Amino acid sequence: MFQLEQWFIQFLLYFVSPEAVNSFLRDPRHTAIIIGTLIAVSGALLGSFLLLRGMALTSDAISHTVLLGIVVAFLVLLAVQGQAPDLSSPWLILGAAAAGVATVILTEALHRSGLVKQDAALGLAFPLLFALAVILIARKVENVHLDVDAVMMGEIGLAWANSNSHCLENCESVSITPDDPRAQINRQCTNCRTLGISPRDEGAQFADICTNCGVYSPGQAWQAGLIATQPVLLFWPKSITVLALITLLTIGFVGLFYKELKLSTFDPALAAALGFRPALLNYALMVVVSLVVVGAFDAVGSILVIAFFIIPPAAAYLLTDRLSWMLLLSAVIGAVGVYFGYDLARGRFLWLEMGGLLAGLNRLFGLGLSEQWNSSISASMVLMIFFLFLVAWVFSPRYGLVSTLVRRAAQRRHFADQVVMGHIYHHQGQVAEHEELIILTLHHHFRWSPRKMARVLARLRSSYLVRFEKGLVLLTPQGEARVHRFRQTQLGRNGQSMAQNLP
Repeated sequence: MFQLEQWFIQFLLYFVSPEAVNSFLRDPRHTAIIIGTLIAVSGALLGSFLLLRGMALTSDAISHTVLLGIVVAFLVLLAVQGQAPDLSSPWLILGAAAAGVATVILTEALHRSGLVKQDAALGLAFPLLFALAVILIARKVENVHLDVDAVMMGEIGLAWANSNSHCLENCESVSITPDDPRAQINRQCTNCRTLGISPRDEGAQFADICTNCGVYSPGQAWQAGLIATQPVLLFWPKSITVLALITLLTIGFVGLFYKELKLSTFDPALAAALGFRPALLNYALMVVVSLVVVGAFDAVGSILVIAFFIIPPAAAYLLTDRLSWMLLLSAVIGAVGVYFGYDLARGRFLWLEMGGLLAGLNRLFGLGLSEQWNSSISASMVLMIFFLFLVAWVFSPRYGLVSTLVRRAAQRRHFADQVVMGHIYHHQGQVAEHEELIILTLHHHFRWSPRKMARVLARLRSSYLVRFEKGLVLLTPQGEARVHRFRQTQLGRNGQSMAQNLP
């Protein structure tokens, strides 16, 4: 991983200076937005397929069970190497992916037994695996502290500080041995702690200990004053490398198997008949989901990562019916939510200062709210993504709340118009015309209020579908033509329905 960072840094330095890179990446806002965007894009691409397959909460299960894979891989590496492995080790990531696949296999096995439904099987599988992980941590791994806040919300605001330093110039490491003139030798009691005696005791034994011996990196040597020329260092956050690789893997997986994923999502039976092996493809999808979950664990936590898989695809689903556009829109929605979510954590909702808003509410209503706004960054990002979902839910052109209300109101108006025109059509020119078509009493035949009937008649009259004549309401030629078309359409539909029901 360190070598990959060096290659990427060398490529980047062709375009910008080391000072510019350090200035950009040492800004917590820039690093948090980059990491959050990578998580949002990966989660949105995979979450779109999970949502369409009815497996949205599988990401929730995997976000818990990856802990078992991490713990098992940690214990295996500890037994093999004899020391605790680096928490960014790729073996831990692979262990997490294996745990995600195990979750899916166990869920499928329970569901295929025919005794447990799909949702219940998922609810049985992931608590079991998560409980095993907690027991292993408590019994086998010492000095491990599980911070509830870190597990739930992550520490994306501190990602800039967890970085590798890459030396570009004056890269001289320093090694100090006990015989080096710069070595600092102190006498230390070697048996005082064992025997529980004081260094002044006659039985105390001493040995010369070098307190500053060891190998110093260029940065450490400069801070210790061991070299005269300051090295040129570039600091690169570790999470960016891990998540960039996972994002590239996700994009490559979706792009390479787009046709197969699309077919197995909408018609798994046809996919199996064509030889695409949807079950194997489903396991591959779960592996990539597990990689994204474990990569995002440090940044947004195991709970909030679920939002990056579900909310952006759900918002995009309201905006389009095409899978390709859904993938693109979900990634954009997630990235936009991350960008404005960081500002929300610092007290700015879009372009509105939250402190001023809270102060105004306190002055108007005397609520006594704290006017200092400072919240979790990852939680604020999720909140902004959910706000974008609400915007899509309300204003979606086809499926939004407003368009649905408008469409239903138009349907009610159209139905009322057709009912009134049908009534006029059946009685116009008949003996009962002077009883059934009187304008002032027409509402009684429909049990409507006079105001509602007046609105319907005004609408029909303005469209030149009815006319008023001697206190009666009659159809115009355009109105008669409209009724004829409606009757023919209904007769055609009824004929098709009867033909389908014939044996």
